Amino acid sequence: MAHAGESIQGPAGKLYVDDGGSGGVPVVFIHSFAGDTTHWAAQLEHLRKTRRAIALDLRGHGQSQSAANGDYSIDGLASDVAAVTEALKLDHFVLVGHSVGGPTAIAYAAANSSKVVGLVLVASAAKTPPDMGKEIIASLEKNFNKVYAEYGEKLITGSQPDVAKKVRKSMLAVDQNTAMTIIKVLFAYDPLPGLSKYPGPKLAITTTSGDTPMDLHNQADLPHVT
Repeated sequence: MAHAGESIQGPAGKLYVDDGGSGGVPVVFIHSFAGDTTHWAAQLEHLRKTRRAIALDLRGHGQSQSAANGDYSIDGLASDVAAVTEALKLDHFVLVGHSVGGPTAIAYAAANSSKVVGLVLVASAAKTPPDMGKEIIASLEKNFNKVYAEYGEKLITGSQPDVAKKVRKSMLAVDQNTAMTIIKVLFAYDPLPGLSKYPGPKLAITTTSGDTPMDLHNQADLPHVT
């Protein structure tokens, strides 16, 4: 078992892992775009009272190294999950993914369905309509700092001060080139084929503000919580 703060060698660089607790079916958490392990602090603390719970920083996020090969594809991110779960010798676990962590979790689960006993998708979107994606990318390329900051502030509207501080900090930690690359990858990726390939139980968690036609639970046969 790794300890909180330990690094594991991933396919594109060192990956930071927060690992703790024991017993029960382990739960593995994958953070959002421009997120990190600290976003799962409350969930880790709660679950570790009764079971093992692990969070990792994906390549280019938090305390993990940037991708040495420049690969920020969804399959590349999923290979980070594979590296961590293999290093920790996890043969079965629940996988939780938030935002870009959702498609990452789906890609991993589709290829490793025997290991994933349950898939939880938090605020995950289906494929972005091409016209919408082009418009957002054009806005970012024209004035990245302004549009990126506005997006971040929209995310934390109504949130508690400590949550807002944590999100702002993690978003600023991702460099512009990495952020743009991941945004383009996410907009182009369709998670539905992988989701249909995974045969295990699936749960989508969203909010009323995230309950749009583009959100994953409205395009797939998933139970969800609003």
